[in-house]
Amino acid sequence: MANESRPTILVVDDTPDNLAVVGGILGSEYRVRVANSGERALHVANSDPRPELILLDIMMPGMDGYETLRRLREDPATRDIPVIFVTAMDADNDEAIGLQMGAVDYVTKPIRPAILLARIRTRLELQAARDHLARQNEILEARVAKRTREVELIKDVGMHALATLAEKRDNETGNHLLRTRGYIEVLMTDLAQRPEFAEQLTPLRQRLIAKAAPLHDIGKVGIPDAILLKPGRLTPEEFEIMKTHARIGADALDEAIARVLADRRQNQPAEEERYSLDFLEAAREIAGGHHEKWDGSGYPHGLAGEAISVEARIVAVADVFDALTSQRPYKPAWPLERALDLLRAESGRHFWPDAVQALLARIDDAWAVRQQWLDDGPEKGTQGAPATTDATVSPP
Repeated sequence: MANESRPTILVVDDTPDNLAVVGGILGSEYRVRVANSGERALHVANSDPRPELILLDIMMPGMDGYETLRRLREDPATRDIPVIFVTAMDADNDEAIGLQMGAVDYVTKPIRPAILLARIRTRLELQAARDHLARQNEILEARVAKRTREVELIKDVGMHALATLAEKRDNETGNHLLRTRGYIEVLMTDLAQRPEFAEQLTPLRQRLIAKAAPLHDIGKVGIPDAILLKPGRLTPEEFEIMKTHARIGADALDEAIARVLADRRQNQPAEEERYSLDFLEAAREIAGGHHEKWDGSGYPHGLAGEAISVEARIVAVADVFDALTSQRPYKPAWPLERALDLLRAESGRHFWPDAVQALLARIDDAWAVRQQWLDDGPEKGTQGAPATTDATVSPP
């Protein structure tokens, strides 16, 4: 059993006497396997017990040592096995060629046992240290990945708790959040395939926007219940108060960002990497900008065109699409075609034209999201004749 724990070394040489000599030198410390050709060496290197190191002759008939090394390096199963050339060739150029091809060392014949054993011992120790470091890195990466997942989970739970809190104070249902996020993902999938938006909507950015989107109405926690929970249409005065939810939400998130930055500056060394606040910044842009309009007639700042953040432009279309096709206390759900007609009519005025085009191009996917997250209870007007709601309704 003691022999089983010894490192395995593969000795490759076409001369039996050389194999016997090297095997005799190594036999007391290592488990020795032999091969008398390059072809045989490739086979042995890929069979158990796999060698921890290969001693490889260069001058062999058929496949020489250089070609054997090249093939070892091409095979993922053997590419990391250290190879020491053992040969009668001693020209500097020959040594350079071997090292350039990936050999780790070069020993000349006639073999001096002490030198050979010292070179092998050094290489095996280096390889063991390298393997240990690789294992430690894998363990560390696994721990970091686990911690990252935990942080992401905590962030997601906190975000959903805040978003749900805002929704619970409203007349809308929690499924509005799920549907809106689904629509946003559908829109981004289409837009990201266009070259002009690929850099703005990288896969990472898409995930960030989708996660931040449910906070778009977080500012409604600051709206009085008498207005927020009113079962009918709002008066012009009440609507002006309702409109402030966009500013309230953006200001709250802006304050959260400022506090986090102040805390980091106070408690972290100056050389520490700045913690990413992309998530909160995206949420702020969405909360404050999803009621802005492409033509500048929206609120709270009257921004127009590309002055509105791309995430807010996308959320605006998704949010209104859900409002139109869902039943609300002041209106039944609109049929799909009527909702799309309004979006087409408002493209370039209320809505970013590219986002409307993306929704129209992927309407089947968007409708599948709606069917997946239908609200409990009957919804009228979604499939039948046009509802009687005034076409100029301003969705919440």
